[in-house]
Amino acid sequence: MTDATRTCTDAPHTYWDTRHRERDDLASGGHIGLDRPGNEIFYAIRLGQLLTLIGDLSSPASPLFVLDAGCGKGHFARSLARCGHHVDAFDASEAAVTHARAEGGGPRYAVAGLDEWRSPWLYDVVLCVDVLFHVLNDAQWAAGLRNLASLVRITGRLIVTDEHTDEAVPRGDYILHRPISAYRGELEPLGLSHTHFRPYGFRENRVGFHVFTRTR
Repeated sequence: MTDATRTCTDAPHTYWDTRHRERDDLASGGHIGLDRPGNEIFYAIRLGQLLTLIGDLSSPASPLFVLDAGCGKGHFARSLARCGHHVDAFDASEAAVTHARAEGGGPRYAVAGLDEWRSPWLYDVVLCVDVLFHVLNDAQWAAGLRNLASLVRITGRLIVTDEHTDEAVPRGDYILHRPISAYRGELEPLGLSHTHFRPYGFRENRVGFHVFTRTR
């Protein structure tokens, strides 16, 4: 690994590990510009939208297998587990995963990067909320996205979040919104089709859930 590549990889990782250690359970993975009541609303709205996409009930005889990639401190993973889904979850931040494990609630947690997670089974839903647009390096972003796609079963869904834009939009030091064409360019050759976009509908936020369904 070159010094330039190491810097590109380590700086965001250090930022997020520090943020997860120093901020509370909502602000660390939520919106640092909001107070706690604002973040509670933000989490509730995103969870509500997620449950309309995934479902809030799961058959005990045939539960959905869900992967929460970049789970942070496990807020969404725990919520989905309470609905009866079987949830695996991972994050690159050891501080975040330590907190999530301490909270318990059903999910199985691990420390891993988006391009590192491996599983002996495929998932009905692979979820990646507010993570990919923080990956600034295009090669790392593509590698992570392709790995997540490889974990989705036939007819299963990959749900990722970003703006619905036609061009790349950088915002600040740790955000790069990529166009939907970039996602399609990586995922369609792998057998996943873009089937839905559901915006958060929260204040001025332009991000939403992009749903890709595996068709082959």
